[in-house]
Amino acid sequence: MTSSRLVRALPVAIAAVLALAGGQAVAAPAPDAAARVVTYDASGAAEFKDAVTKGAAVWNQSVKNVQLKPVTSGQRANLRVVADNGWPRAQVTALGSGTIYFGRQAVDEGHNTVRIASHEMGHILGLPDVKPGPCSSLMSGASAGTSCTNANPNAAEKAEVEDAFALLESSTATAATYKD
Repeated sequence: MTSSRLVRALPVAIAAVLALAGGQAVAAPAPDAAARVVTYDASGAAEFKDAVTKGAAVWNQSVKNVQLKPVTSGQRANLRVVADNGWPRAQVTALGSGTIYFGRQAVDEGHNTVRIASHEMGHILGLPDVKPGPCSSLMSGASAGTSCTNANPNAAEKAEVEDAFALLESSTATAATYKD
């Protein structure tokens, strides 16, 4: 059982124990929480700014518990995107925070820029690589080949992000670096 499923199951288990022990358990209503906003700064993304905007839009259309928004003037971004000549990679400092290095090497090899942006944002949103993997898995990254242009997360990837941000308050996300 994943830790997110375990945390979600805990209130149900407590209620069951209380009921068996003769106590009264009352389920708390689910909060109608707004989506967590993750701001991003694409000012360093150079020629990839449009791909970053499109990658953010993919996630915004795919999940409800988190939304990616461009940083406003004077605001500090949760996510920074920087273009460089290496391979694309994400340095995650916490769930929803970090730096994406939008490497030109993968683009030069023929990989789709919107898929790269969406994939690297997936890391910032808590998803690991799934390699090797099919094109239908966004997190399969480059292992799906240069012909793969799918920039959309599959149902399992969407659910994992939704779960992570639904449980953000009790999350113990750790820092990580993903080199794709």
